[in-house]
Amino acid sequence: MRIVIIGAAGQLGTALQACLTGEVSPLTHAQIEITKPEQVDEVLSAHKPDCVINAAAYNFVDRAEDEVIQAAQVNTFGPKNLAQWCAKSGATLVHVSTDYVFGSAAGRSQPLSETDPPFPTCAYALSKLRGEKLVEAECSKHFIVRTCGLYGRASTAGKGNFVKTMRRLAQEGKDLSVVNDQHCTPSYAADIAGAISRLINTDAYGLYHATNDGGSTWYDFATEIFRLSNLNPSIRPVTSAEYPQKAKRPAYSVLDCRKLTALIGGPLPAWQDGLARYIAQLD
Repeated sequence: MRIVIIGAAGQLGTALQACLTGEVSPLTHAQIEITKPEQVDEVLSAHKPDCVINAAAYNFVDRAEDEVIQAAQVNTFGPKNLAQWCAKSGATLVHVSTDYVFGSAAGRSQPLSETDPPFPTCAYALSKLRGEKLVEAECSKHFIVRTCGLYGRASTAGKGNFVKTMRRLAQEGKDLSVVNDQHCTPSYAADIAGAISRLINTDAYGLYHATNDGGSTWYDFATEIFRLSNLNPSIRPVTSAEYPQKAKRPAYSVLDCRKLTALIGGPLPAWQDGLARYIAQLD
């Protein structure tokens, strides 16, 4: 299988390169601009992929509140351009999306499935949901994969993540405040890449949730990071109201991944397991 990875320098793109088999072509932003249909056509036609994996995104969540057009270009119309090329070329498109499409589900305690109605509450989330819809409309051979709390190794310097940020702040002796009323699932990019690699060897096209197993608050995530890193910073749990941000974050976005796990034969590892493996390779 000939596979093109778009967004190859990011955390998921880097992990995909490590686990995919076949003829894999990793493409960075410098090599393909997905917001330009003519460049999408030129670059993809040169590679002739059987499968295109779109791991590129505008993910500056707060900045998107002011840069609505920029976010839409990358997260909405970029995927449309890829979907149109894949449709005319007979290729499969894997489009990576986000738990943020579920917005605020305060008080919820049951994981969200693919059949639950999305309700985006920020510009970033809306741009990603619209991208999903265009992929679905334009390309029948598609996998839309929503994930959550992603972290991993990136081949481009400067692409940080929550784990590295927490460790750095703790090592600098900073007093930390972390929200304890936003529920998610921390997900190791290597595990999500492994799930995608198995997914694309099927023809069970559609929408899938893909995260590590279990759920956590960001505060619980941070405390586990410090425990595994043998760090003991001053850390205080706070509410979202005490830590205001420009874009509204999901109050509850733990995803139900049973559709995926039924297809690939079992759940992904627990989020604590993924985190332990990631931190072990950092130390």
